[in-house]
Amino acid sequence: MQDSKTKKGIGAVDFFCLGFGAIVGVGWAVSVNGWMADSGGPVPAALGYLVTLILMVPTALCYCELVPMYPVAGGGMAFAYQAFNEKTAFVSGWAAVGGFIGVIPWEAIQVTDVLSYLIPGILEGEPLYTVAGTGIYLPTILIGVVCSFLLFALNMRGVESSAMVQKVLCFVLVGAGILGAIASLVGGSAENLRPVYDVSNPAVYGPGLTEVTHNTIFGGMLSILSAAPFFLCGFETIPQSVEEAGGSTTSVGKMVVLSVALACVFYAVLLLCFGAGWPWQEFAHMTNPAAATMLAELYPGAAGQVFYWIIVLGAMAGLFTTWNGFFLATPNLMMGMGRGRLIPAVFAKQNKNKVAPAGLVFCLVLSLIGPFLGAGLIGSLTSFNSLGVMLSWVITAWCLVRLRKTRPDAPRPYRIPGGIWTGIFAGVVSAVVFVLLFIPNGPAFVGKVTVLMFVGWMVIGLVLYLASAPQRRAMSPEEREKQMFAHASQQGE
Repeated sequence: MQDSKTKKGIGAVDFFCLGFGAIVGVGWAVSVNGWMADSGGPVPAALGYLVTLILMVPTALCYCELVPMYPVAGGGMAFAYQAFNEKTAFVSGWAAVGGFIGVIPWEAIQVTDVLSYLIPGILEGEPLYTVAGTGIYLPTILIGVVCSFLLFALNMRGVESSAMVQKVLCFVLVGAGILGAIASLVGGSAENLRPVYDVSNPAVYGPGLTEVTHNTIFGGMLSILSAAPFFLCGFETIPQSVEEAGGSTTSVGKMVVLSVALACVFYAVLLLCFGAGWPWQEFAHMTNPAAATMLAELYPGAAGQVFYWIIVLGAMAGLFTTWNGFFLATPNLMMGMGRGRLIPAVFAKQNKNKVAPAGLVFCLVLSLIGPFLGAGLIGSLTSFNSLGVMLSWVITAWCLVRLRKTRPDAPRPYRIPGGIWTGIFAGVVSAVVFVLLFIPNGPAFVGKVTVLMFVGWMVIGLVLYLASAPQRRAMSPEEREKQMFAHASQQGE
């Protein structure tokens, strides 16, 4: 057994930057005004993220206990395999893969939009074609393709290279966010947060503008739930990379909770600060990147231009932290599933850098598709991701509950506060949120197109699962489990 204290790999700070950077991403700069409009103001949007924090921390705590118990690639999929059976593990894993791949083309689409703020003229001229009402331009395709290959090459070098880049970019995005928040507070006023809740202004909620399905501040808070899983699922990059931990896996589990908690607070603070910087009903429809545009208006002249560039550079850094994080996490999740033959075994193979090339190529293909589809599908991708990760979180919470009952004496390097009751709370709340996402005309409804996308995705997974049946039959259950959890027996505390 190798001592985890001397094992080379990535440390706790790297894991935090991996998770936090993948969570925060670019949304704080380009989606913050949309959150205000969708919620009826910055106050209900900020409160919505604080409610999300209360709901998410118990789920994150489940990972905090389960990750050091089973420090292997696969995360929730591996936990479900131990707690329930391979079929439940497949559902959890494939749903999570769906959530992850919803992020990758999203970032490939967004990169051109963010670059266009720095390099005007990228989107000029006639589009090659349109998708969902959005023009697709040759420069946008080329930029998305080049960036996709760069991330592919970076991740082929191994997790340590990815983690090093992630750390630098994470500090850039956090610094930009903090500077933007301070500038908004100094130049703004609390009066700009008023009205605290309003969905009646025709300039914001008129025909063809923001559509809302709530008429109370509580409904506005709940509306955040339809997008929150997308903007918070980055913490999943931590358990998927645990096999490369260079220190105690207990600290890795704790980074899950810390990254989720601080990301929710970060979002809530920025919503209030940016909302105070400018009357929010005008800010709600400012040109993206909304935060940068608002600061340029708030500080006319050179100062405003400096703040504009700081926010855009922070947004670009955040975009790549999320994109890079899921380029790292998705192949690892698929590798875990491949080890158990829940999907074809080719996804289980690693190269000399401990990278699963088949999964990474899969990510590359999806990333390359994004620029050809364009921003018209971003909303559907966001909601699709929410369904996938929420289902995986529901199963993970109940994994903790079941393992506490069926394996009470199993080694648990870390036991979460509240024990089994924390798991029950997380399981019930996650299940309720998951159901709310399907209720038509509800404040958290993801839309019919998204539901059909999710059902289609799960059917694709079923086909892969059935196609892998001969490979599963060729190995005994014991052999497959040994492959899936071999790394757990090598970890020390």
